[in-house]
Amino acid sequence: MLTKFETKSNRVKGLSFHSKRPWILASLHSGVIQLWDYRMGTLIDRFDEHDGPVRGVHFHKSQPLFVSGGDDYKIKVWNYKTHRCLFTLLGHLDYIRTVQFHDEYPWIVSASDDQTIRIWNWQSRNCIAVLTGHNHYVMCASFHPKEDLVVSASLDQTVRVWDIGALRKKTVSPADDILRLTQMNTDLFGGVDAVVKYVLEGHDRGVNWASFHPSLPLIVSGADDRQVKLWRMNDTKAWEVDTLRGHMNNVSCVMFHAKQDIIVSNSEDKSIRIWDATKRTGLQTFRRDHDRFWILATHPEMNLLAAGHDSGMIVFKLERERPAFSVSGDNLYYVKDRFLRFYEYSSQKDNQVVPVRRPGSISLNQGPRTLSYSPTENAILICSDVDGGSYELYIVPKEAVGRADYMQDAKKGAGSSAVFVARNRFAVLDKSNNQALVKNLKNEIVKKSVLPIATDAIFYAGTGNLLCRAEDRVVIFDLQQRIILGELQAPSVKYVVWSSDMESVALLSKHTIVIANKKLVHRCTLHETIRVKSGAWDDNGVFVYTTLNHIKYCLPNGDSGIIRTLDVPIYVTKVSRNNIYCLDREGKNKVISVDASEYIFKLALLRKQYDNVMSMIRNSQLCGQAVISYLQQKGYPEVALHFVKDERTRFNLALESGNIQIAVASAKEIDEKDHWYRLGIEALRQGNTSIVEYAYQKTKNFERLSFLYLVTGNMDKLSKMLRIAEIKNDVMGQFHNAMYLGDIQERVKILEKAGQLPLAYVTAASHGLTEVADRLAAELGDNTPSLPEGKVHSLLMPPAPLMCSGDWPLLRVMRGIFEGGLDNLGKAGNEEEEAIDGEWGDEELDMVDAEGIMQNGDLVAEVEGEENEDNDEEGGWDLEDLELPPDVDTPKAAGNARSAVFVAPTPGMPVSQIWIQKSSLAGEHVAAGNFDTAMRLLSRQLGIKNFTPLKPFFMDLHMGSHTYLQAFPTGPVISIAAEKGWSESASPNVRGPPALVFKLSQMDEKLKAAYRATTEGKFPEALRQFLNIMYTIPLIVVDSRREVDEVKELIEIVREYVLGLKIEVKRKETKDNIIRQQELAAYFTNCKLQRIHMRLVLTSAMTICFKGGNYSTAANFARMLLENSPNEAHGKKARQVLQACSDKQDANQLNYDYRNPFVVCGATFVPIYRGQKDVSCPYCGSHFVPAIEGQICAVCELAVVGADASGLLCSPTQSR
Repeated sequence: MLTKFETKSNRVKGLSFHSKRPWILASLHSGVIQLWDYRMGTLIDRFDEHDGPVRGVHFHKSQPLFVSGGDDYKIKVWNYKTHRCLFTLLGHLDYIRTVQFHDEYPWIVSASDDQTIRIWNWQSRNCIAVLTGHNHYVMCASFHPKEDLVVSASLDQTVRVWDIGALRKKTVSPADDILRLTQMNTDLFGGVDAVVKYVLEGHDRGVNWASFHPSLPLIVSGADDRQVKLWRMNDTKAWEVDTLRGHMNNVSCVMFHAKQDIIVSNSEDKSIRIWDATKRTGLQTFRRDHDRFWILATHPEMNLLAAGHDSGMIVFKLERERPAFSVSGDNLYYVKDRFLRFYEYSSQKDNQVVPVRRPGSISLNQGPRTLSYSPTENAILICSDVDGGSYELYIVPKEAVGRADYMQDAKKGAGSSAVFVARNRFAVLDKSNNQALVKNLKNEIVKKSVLPIATDAIFYAGTGNLLCRAEDRVVIFDLQQRIILGELQAPSVKYVVWSSDMESVALLSKHTIVIANKKLVHRCTLHETIRVKSGAWDDNGVFVYTTLNHIKYCLPNGDSGIIRTLDVPIYVTKVSRNNIYCLDREGKNKVISVDASEYIFKLALLRKQYDNVMSMIRNSQLCGQAVISYLQQKGYPEVALHFVKDERTRFNLALESGNIQIAVASAKEIDEKDHWYRLGIEALRQGNTSIVEYAYQKTKNFERLSFLYLVTGNMDKLSKMLRIAEIKNDVMGQFHNAMYLGDIQERVKILEKAGQLPLAYVTAASHGLTEVADRLAAELGDNTPSLPEGKVHSLLMPPAPLMCSGDWPLLRVMRGIFEGGLDNLGKAGNEEEEAIDGEWGDEELDMVDAEGIMQNGDLVAEVEGEENEDNDEEGGWDLEDLELPPDVDTPKAAGNARSAVFVAPTPGMPVSQIWIQKSSLAGEHVAAGNFDTAMRLLSRQLGIKNFTPLKPFFMDLHMGSHTYLQAFPTGPVISIAAEKGWSESASPNVRGPPALVFKLSQMDEKLKAAYRATTEGKFPEALRQFLNIMYTIPLIVVDSRREVDEVKELIEIVREYVLGLKIEVKRKETKDNIIRQQELAAYFTNCKLQRIHMRLVLTSAMTICFKGGNYSTAANFARMLLENSPNEAHGKKARQVLQACSDKQDANQLNYDYRNPFVVCGATFVPIYRGQKDVSCPYCGSHFVPAIEGQICAVCELAVVGADASGLLCSPTQSR
């Protein structure tokens, strides 16, 4: 059983399939009738006017009607389109068990517990016959599909067949007077419209169901005696043929299958049983755990059944209808009617190849499931579910193809799936051991491979490879190397479709399609609500697939759409241009012609094949909302514009693509305030001031208009705006316009007129209009405001605009991809000439053909006309006297009307951004001004946390890597990135690294200066210079590995000097502690310094220790000094010290042991002897006692002691 749909509900007592649509009616014990779409799995409607259980329900074959009968003794006829009950038929006196429409006549037959069967005319809405004879509840009654018969079953243990031929004649024949008379008699005295033809007795208990065979003179019945009986009838009699035993409880419903030679029955024993109608044996049983079955229904057209039980219903199929097939080049091999057949696409020839053995009818669903083909050996593998999964191998000689008499015994074997993996090798899945057995064409095992995942099916995946399917994923497994080549999560995959080049694969599940490449790298996933049936790749790499009711496509980026609708499901085998080759459920080859232009168009857009797009727009009938919204969504509004006729949509698309020309034309057609407003915003963005002005005039937006004139410096029009505001009596408008014009007298006049005398006086006085000020002061008297002392008055004038009037100058840019081409749609122009235009626009830039927007240049003429019309509403503003001079130009975009909208060039990436794109060098990030990433890099590479000392270096480096140009006085300064090694011949698109102001060569100079200061004994100055070098090094960039080593060496030199100098500065500060002074002097000698400085340090230490009475230590320093080849004076002094201290001991114990190697802690200045724990600075490498960990290094003053760092990165060569 293949369950297609299942519902959970109250007990289902009645079921009926719609003959055309994928609908099923279920009537429930609760009184509700549900209408389900079993294909989509959705509840469409519910009807609940019955009072109590509804036991019978039936769809009309052709009208939008269904009938229902319930325990409220009512038969209701419903129209499912209008969702209402049309009428109720009353007459039965007890529960109604079943109702059914006649296929041809306007009749309904109903069976009831009142022991009668009634036939009703649903057009005249009355009862036309009552069939009496049963002496117990009538459990069911139904019409014969072709003949004038009714069969009924009753709890009186009989099945009756009634002849209703007389009723038909009465309905059909024209009634003359005599007939009418006999009819009246019949109606009065009980007629013979329906007579009992046979009474079938044989059941020992009440009969629950009886039904006719669709074509043969057979009846099947089921009863409470747990038996199913088969009856045969002829013209004169009927007799029992056989009894089918097996059910364990009352048989509730039984019927013949519409297509196959089988009987289906269900029972209160919670099972559905399938019986072979010819052999009269049980084929299969389906059981439920807790639910008794009550009703069955068969689909009139399709291979579908439904069964109602205690907690819902199921719609199911008994057998798969998908033919097994395999495509190889121009050929298709498939199985139909127990024959392997061969179909050639080019010639459309269909031949029989070899008979396939017929499975014994022990159970259902034993037909071929899959087929695999090896073209070189002409070998075919057919897999089926026989014996729990087996395969058959056929090798067909080439000359035998097409000969119907060719027979061959197949080589067989067990295995749930088998596929060819090479020319003469095939793999069989052995589920029990989870391994693939590779066999040759003699059906001998060649090798075994354990599979990497718990596999339940295998598919072909290229020579030597298997695609293994588990519940939730698939893997590609190489049988030779026994490795996994790819893995992908995918819900239970049913079918696998490879593209012809084996580069792409589609994995088809019940409701999803996953598309991946040959290594199973995911590309896209599609979800379908309706079941996916099949698919094939077309020549362009588009995947075409079918669901139960559509043919659809999927583009490489995951966009999908519908190609056409289907009446019946089909299985696509091949897609070639506009033809889809497929097999239907009967196994017939069909060719469906489709219009592929929509997906070819989308594919061309996706692949940026704009010439194809252009020719399709010119020649095809592509249009519609879907294409328009797709183009808009993908960022091609200018293309969408050429499909649209609706003005509002055109307007929106024109604005989106910046096409002012079309936007103006559409705005004039629509003529709504909101559209003019939006047009104004877009025109302002493009600097098309004349269109902005026109849009503001159309919306009567005087504030914006005034401001526009101010910005563009059009003082004449601004003064006219002042007069308009005056006529409108708009005081604020007047005042603003006067301010924009810088007209003081006007401002004073406006303020005085508005009654703001103090403000008028202040304005006049502060601007030096003494006469007016005196007059106002006299009027104000004591209320005259005082002006602040000592302030210098200045006249507020509006700034001069950069661009006086006119539209902004625009760049000359390359036309958009589609521009030139689309403009010439419908024009038969010279193609070559068009191509020249298309490269670089030769025309002037033209934004709008605004001819006729304002003919004769009369700017306010339209405003004026409209205002006069609106006089009543707005109180009017008489503008008759206001005529603008005729010399004002019509707002027209620069250039001629033919040219297209030009697309401004997309801004390139700033050079500073290019510098940092792939760089991990902090110096380059600083040069680009990207300080925060530079800090992050330094923190990661060198553990630097204290950036305060580096701030001036950051600023110098950033400023030094740019040069600055003052373009014009009021404009901002333009910064230009300075590149290293720039030359005029270099390509403008190739950018070099930044030119940095800090170089390694400069460090040599700085080091020499620091050495000099040390020699001269200027220790604080020397320390400052060494630290300066220390701060510069992180920002240096060098070119070679040799220079990288030099930089690292430089850090070590500087560190030793900084440490030593800090020790010496500390010693000088330690005045009162003689022992500490001697220790610090001794530690200074441990620093690795230049020889000249070493001598000075040793002389100093020797002297201090000698004076302090530590003779042994002093003698040691004297010996070290003599080893360093000192000058004469120092040498003499050292020898004297040695002589004087030869046998004396130290007076004080120092924390200094010259025999034991040590390093000095940079923070506490104590020795850390070899073997003792220490922590170091990640940048300068100074050593510290463990207690200092986590503090800022006291030597370099930048990094955190003990921090994790990756190390100095100062050259691009390090990262290669």
